[in-house]
Amino acid sequence: MTFVNLLQGAEILAQSGDAAIRGIAYDSRRVQPGFAFVATHGESSDGNRFIDQAIAAGAAAVITDSATEIPRSNIAWAQVSHGRRALARVSANFYKRPAERLAITGITGTNGKSTTTFLVESILNAAGRKSVLVGTIEYHVAGKILPAPHTTPEALELNQMLGEGLGNGATEAVMEVSSHALAQQRVFAIPFDVAVFTNLTRDHLDYHQTMDEYFAAKRILFEGCGTEPPRVAVLNADDEYGQKLIAASKKRSQVFTYGFAAGDFCAKAPSISSRGTRFDMVTPDGVLPIFSPLLGRVNVYNILAAAAAAFARGCSREAVAKGIANLTHVPGRFERVDCGQPFTVVVDYAHTDDALKNLLETARPLASGRIITVFGCGGDRDRTKRPLMGAVAARLSDLVVVTSDNPRSEDPARIIEEIKRGIVMPADRAPRGRPLPSTPCLAIVDRRAAIEKAIADARPGDLVLIAGKGHEKTQAIGDRVLPFDDVDVARNALSRRRRAGTQV
Repeated sequence: MTFVNLLQGAEILAQSGDAAIRGIAYDSRRVQPGFAFVATHGESSDGNRFIDQAIAAGAAAVITDSATEIPRSNIAWAQVSHGRRALARVSANFYKRPAERLAITGITGTNGKSTTTFLVESILNAAGRKSVLVGTIEYHVAGKILPAPHTTPEALELNQMLGEGLGNGATEAVMEVSSHALAQQRVFAIPFDVAVFTNLTRDHLDYHQTMDEYFAAKRILFEGCGTEPPRVAVLNADDEYGQKLIAASKKRSQVFTYGFAAGDFCAKAPSISSRGTRFDMVTPDGVLPIFSPLLGRVNVYNILAAAAAAFARGCSREAVAKGIANLTHVPGRFERVDCGQPFTVVVDYAHTDDALKNLLETARPLASGRIITVFGCGGDRDRTKRPLMGAVAARLSDLVVVTSDNPRSEDPARIIEEIKRGIVMPADRAPRGRPLPSTPCLAIVDRRAAIEKAIADARPGDLVLIAGKGHEKTQAIGDRVLPFDDVDVARNALSRRRRAGTQV
């Protein structure tokens, strides 16, 4: 492809030269001879600083969002008004605009995106359709399961995956669309046929600053990001922000609402047990009996959202029911670790106060004994949610073990102290004016030791809930990223307990 053809549709301020383009990179370390290097201002670094390194590596062309960079001799050059939008355009052009040849369902919201995405994929499979899945846990492309460094990848990787999927017979794609990706326009020029909103609760305020800004980012999916708005918007009528989207989206899209008890899709006579979830789903096409191995009220919402999206994509009633029943679990989402022990161990990704509340409410009916909650909060992220999560854990657990969860550059002991402010009873409500724990609480900085302690102390009938990391396979401490898997750590702790002969 020529450089001139690569730039088709990009917002070009100045252009010179042409060249044959063999590939694209926005990281100078990935440049190969004949590549176009896209230099953009990022959140923490400026790719324009690495233009000369990219040229030294063989770049034949440069696309820059800097007004101060001077074209280099013998290098094709383009200055653009917005780096990430240009990256999206040239990536789509290079891979022959795969998004325009797929029916794409995008799912956004604070909680439930991953499970809803897996459910939609399962229904599409039951309908005999081939799809690409992009999300927090992993990517599914052309029969392969790939690691997911980002919930929504940069436009280059996204178009590459969509192109590979299309080349292997995919007709659909299902994507989690994060607020970061929307705000940064990583999905610029991606046309969404169906857009789903799960909910909006406090999260990512280290990035968005306010709930209004957070919501504004989510709203982009329903307005179109360099494209027309989605054909169908699937919206949670039980969420206050969902109600705002309903009012706005009716002007530009067909709207399907869902809610626990009311909406175009809702649940009648829900029955939730340790074996699964049953209810009659009310749809515009009549009532459909539903069984899912997934547990809890929160998964009723996820099922309703996925079913509405599948109906919007023309899936049959039979495919919807079969696809929902076929999904037995989602990695790191209420994932049970069973080594034959006389108590339950569950690993989950819940990392906001609302998600932790939903998780604990799901867990309570499944425990005949205590709920022991192990969790922490990520470093270099929204600090305001730390005491809120502590308060939820204290209110709904019988024992809380506060520990580390990707502390990054922060002191993990300090993070734990901020969490404990929500667990400790205020002095003005405590006897003799002295703060007291509202629920028994242990603070163990080392996450492995915290999990081992919770499992060692568990009694028959208890439920040990390990929250915050879910499917993640690493732990970020300082400038190191170390292997760490909550499921493996829990399984090893259970094996040691069994070898030691501990029963209670």
